[in-house]
Amino acid sequence: MMHAGCRKQTGPASRGLALLLMVLASALLTGCDTAPAEHRFQGPIFGTGYHVTVYAELAEDDYARLESGILAELERIDSLMSTYRDDSELSRFNRLPVGVPFFVSPATAEVLRESMRIARLTEGAFDVTVGPVVNLWGFGPEGRPEQVPDEATLREALARVDAEALHLEDGRLSKTKPVYVDLSGIAKGYATDRVADYLESRGIEDYLVEVGGEIRTHGTKPGGAAWRIAVEKPVSSERSVQRIIDLGDAAVATSGDYRNYFESDGVRYSHTIDPRSGRPIDNRVASVTVITERCATADALATAFTVMGAEAGLDLAEAQNIAVYFVVRQDDGFETRISSSFEVYLDEFAEEETI
Repeated sequence: MMHAGCRKQTGPASRGLALLLMVLASALLTGCDTAPAEHRFQGPIFGTGYHVTVYAELAEDDYARLESGILAELERIDSLMSTYRDDSELSRFNRLPVGVPFFVSPATAEVLRESMRIARLTEGAFDVTVGPVVNLWGFGPEGRPEQVPDEATLREALARVDAEALHLEDGRLSKTKPVYVDLSGIAKGYATDRVADYLESRGIEDYLVEVGGEIRTHGTKPGGAAWRIAVEKPVSSERSVQRIIDLGDAAVATSGDYRNYFESDGVRYSHTIDPRSGRPIDNRVASVTVITERCATADALATAFTVMGAEAGLDLAEAQNIAVYFVVRQDDGFETRISSSFEVYLDEFAEEETI
């Protein structure tokens, strides 16, 4: 999930989205002539990368401490939630037999609680135990050949997908069946939150944090302008902007399948797997962008809405006052559909542009 061998399910698509988001953000940021000092931090993490931009007056020692603190937050989450590290907290739990309680850290417990909440909210469209069927379709870390599984094998793998089999109480995590927990659908968003929280604890008010394509911003750019983020057009043949949003003090995550899929006998199979059926989605959703206060929530919901599809997803978004932006494939192009609470974030002066 979160190491150099990042699973195909989330890695390539997320990295492509991250690149476009950061290219536009960087171009806009560096266009300011008078501004507080700009400081940037970046590097590899979780099989992808992180980028942090802050505006503040920092002494050289302050910069070094901030850089060290950011990396410490990210490495701590990797040590807890990676499925690529045998010694991680999550890997140790996954090796335990059914019924054996395991004490998890407050951070892992927080991510699990949010995962379970969103699983219930979306009626199973988001499920951190989906790994067995993801692997079966060739999108997991096992790197199996890209082929369509037979029905019996699919049923066997699907029987091991059940978030309700997880029980968390007083920091003790246990399972009632041999499920395998993979937090890759929410951990990058959580890492983004933790870095943002760390910056604020150090008195930093104006920042942009991006981890593996998930973004959270706070404050403003120099001159009081809002943070403007680009949502990529969901086509693999070009790098262009579908829409620009004014983010403000919020978090944004985008899920898309247009760079990670395979074809067999003329059928296109998405990397996004519906945990309820065990099959790749086939609902014409090309990408989903979600804006919430916390990036972990946006990260998980973007995946869930992709699975649910535009109609059911918008119904839930309106009922829960969630800001979501769908791009849906049509025979002659794309159609965009948004929830009412997303409208406030749209930049009316920048409908589309190419980078």
